[in-house]
Order: sequence, then structure tokens, then C-alpha cells
Amino acid sequence: MKIGVLALQGAFREHKIMLESLGCIVSEVRLPKHLEGLDGIVFPGGESTTIGKLMVHYGFLEALREYHAKGGAIFATCAGAILLATEIVGSDQPRLGLLEMSVKRNAFGRQVDSFETPLEVKGLETPFPALFIRAPILESVGEGVEVLAEYDHQIVLARKGRLLASSFHPELTNDPRLHRYFLEQVVSAG
Repeated sequence: MKIGVLALQGAFREHKIMLESLGCIVSEVRLPKHLEGLDGIVFPGGESTTIGKLMVHYGFLEALREYHAKGGAIFATCAGAILLATEIVGSDQPRLGLLEMSVKRNAFGRQVDSFETPLEVKGLETPFPALFIRAPILESVGEGVEVLAEYDHQIVLARKGRLLASSFHPELTNDPRLHRYFLEQVVSAG
């Protein structure tokens, strides 16, 4: 399976290492032409405003919308999930608008408020060690969007078809289950 990791800014190396440990051929996506031939792509955490501006600068918004329209699977974590949303509360920053959800940035506080917690995830037998760093919440989701996990009654993991959005950072743990879920359930679903 060939998976790309959007490598404009953020924790892309950690996603690459996790995906390679699962047997994927992984490439760093720095230009729209790098989307060619990918089975799926991961949007990392980082600074969503910066990543959004870089996506506009390099022509990624239309390229990624087209990639998804042709069946491309996307796993977006933290800042990546913000970019996937149709609405960002209090912001008009660039976004893809592919997953019908309203996202609130930094909903769990600042960097010093970061935490890890065991999280019950639909489809996983045991809790996942979710790491929240300046994490957003998915305030609401649209019709057909499946909520896979909540923390403190707030949506933090959701899926619709070939789109998977996470508020937390699974790439910064030693637990490959969410990446495996992406490969087996989201990428292979198409």
C-alpha cells in the first residue's frame, strides 16, 4: 500500500515512521504532483493556519479535493482535522471543507495543558492512549459522519467514508491501531 504524508509542516515524520512499521511504502507529499498513485494520505498535526497558507501557496486545496473526489482516502490528525472541516469556529482560514463538521481550535487549552488519556474507540477492544496537544474538538458533525470516540462528552474521532479525523496525535504514541484502522477500514474500503 502506498501512503503519502503531507510534509508541509508539523509531525509528518512520526506518521511516516508509524506507517512504515505497518509495511506501507510512504512518501512525503510536498507538491500536488506527489499525490499521484497514492492509496491514501495523512495530514499531520502542527499549526493549522500555517499549513493552510502553505496549501494555498502550493495549490493543494483543489488538488486534494480532486484527489478525494477520485477515491483518495485521508486521515487527518489535530491540525489536519481542522483543515478537513467545513467550518472552523471563529476563523476564515483556508480549509478543504471535505468533512461536514464544525471544529473549535485549541479547545483543550494551550501547550502546557497537553495530556494523555485512555480513550474508548469504537472498533478497538482496549482503550487507545490518546495524546492531546493544543487539540481541537469536533463540535458537531453532519449527517452520515460516524462518531468513533468522545472525550468528556466532546467528539474527538470521526469518520465518513474515506475520511478519518482525529483531534489527538496517534503518531506520537507507540500504538499503531489507529493507523492500522485507517489502512484496513478507510483506505481498503474503496
